[in-house]
Amino acid sequence: MARDDPAGLTGQRLVTRLRERGTYRRWVLITALVGMFATTFPVTILTVALPDIADEFGKSDALLTWVISAPMLASAVALPVLGKMGDLRGQRKVFLAGFTLATLVAGVTAFAWSALALIGLRTITQVIGSATQPTSMALIMRAFPAEERVKAMGWWSLVAAGSPAIGLAVGGPLVDAVGWRVVFAVQAGLAVIPVVVAMLVLEETPPAHAGARFDIGGATSIGFGAGGLMLALNQSADWGWAHPAVVAGLVVTPIAVAAFVAIERRVEHPLLPLELLGRRNFSATLIAQSFAGATYMGGFVMTPFLMSGIFGWSTSGIALLLLIRPLSYSLSSPVGGQIGSRIGERSGALLGNSILAAAMAVFAVGAATEAVWMIGAALLTQGLGNGIARPSLGAVLANSVDEADLGIASATQRMVRLVGNASGIAVLTAVYAGDPTPESFGVAYLVAFGLGLVAVAATARIDGRQARADAVTPQPAAPSPADAAPTTT
Repeated sequence: MARDDPAGLTGQRLVTRLRERGTYRRWVLITALVGMFATTFPVTILTVALPDIADEFGKSDALLTWVISAPMLASAVALPVLGKMGDLRGQRKVFLAGFTLATLVAGVTAFAWSALALIGLRTITQVIGSATQPTSMALIMRAFPAEERVKAMGWWSLVAAGSPAIGLAVGGPLVDAVGWRVVFAVQAGLAVIPVVVAMLVLEETPPAHAGARFDIGGATSIGFGAGGLMLALNQSADWGWAHPAVVAGLVVTPIAVAAFVAIERRVEHPLLPLELLGRRNFSATLIAQSFAGATYMGGFVMTPFLMSGIFGWSTSGIALLLLIRPLSYSLSSPVGGQIGSRIGERSGALLGNSILAAAMAVFAVGAATEAVWMIGAALLTQGLGNGIARPSLGAVLANSVDEADLGIASATQRMVRLVGNASGIAVLTAVYAGDPTPESFGVAYLVAFGLGLVAVAATARIDGRQARADAVTPQPAAPSPADAAPTTT
């Protein structure tokens, strides 16, 4: 593959040497994952530091929660744009731009002069840095043959789970010792060397559809759709479902989605080729990811309320208990990649999502019987199931599309997962309704169990034979409306 933006003779020699040694794929994997880690790990540290930040700026906790909410909303809107830009302009170029700019803005964030400045800078950092998620996946998928992608996805999932776990583990002590501003200075400092390595190691991917115009209409409509839905779901618990902004988000979403479909049917080079949604393994994987995310995050968010309201645990004790889930998820992800490789991606995903759903039943029984050990077991099982399922689901989706569509496919998967996460939190919070009784928690977890069963059913819709065939012979490129139209002479 040609390097449209070569790092010079040194980079070319390094790539040649790595290829000769047979280690180039490994270096692409490491480089892409380090970039993703550097742009994502501060999120959980900030969650821990919100009270200190509120005190320093003299603002309410409610305002400072937007340090977390605003970047999440903005990144969900930006993901399809950044994923498609990688397809059209080159994954390496977009990855490096996102990684480099996020590093620079993170350094500036250490000097945030007000609460609003912090929210704005964090949002910019997260939006720019979210470019590393679809592009890192696309770069990894291109570097590895289809039959080995599930193993690579195991390591991708390890970092995706491990970065917030590390932030949660070190966030409290770090903030207590040196303050929250140092977090951003550390983030910027740690990223300098990986940025240089990425410039030297990564090769550019050939742009898809040379000369194609970016689908502005599609990006705008899906942005309003995803943004409106995420706003409504994220703020429903605090503002209430009748709040004008929540209602507006719910009204705008279907209108924007309908406009998106209409636009994608007409443009020459759509943001997301609708033909992909007709591919069984692509659409089944998206549905499974959405409901698995709702199960995973919805059940997880209930746990602090449960441990505080029923068992009377302290905040620090709850934080330590919650580490079980991300650690088990992170550590089981490479194992999940191996399992998917051995028994097939469909079987691996079915196994993982079945375990995830079963964890919700364990939560329900643990809440009803007030058994702490069952809550710990459920957290462990929850992380294990997610770690086993996600590498296989990621590989199935990647293998169901052509390499030219890997960026938008990865971004769509991530966006759908975020919407699923927010939906699960909103639904279970509404079911729980602030009633700290074993019965209310039991009902909430049973609802999560139902969501998990939907994820299992969607996973069962994956065509295992097609998935195995895709792992040998990748799918052809999805035709654009212009390509599909009959020609006249």
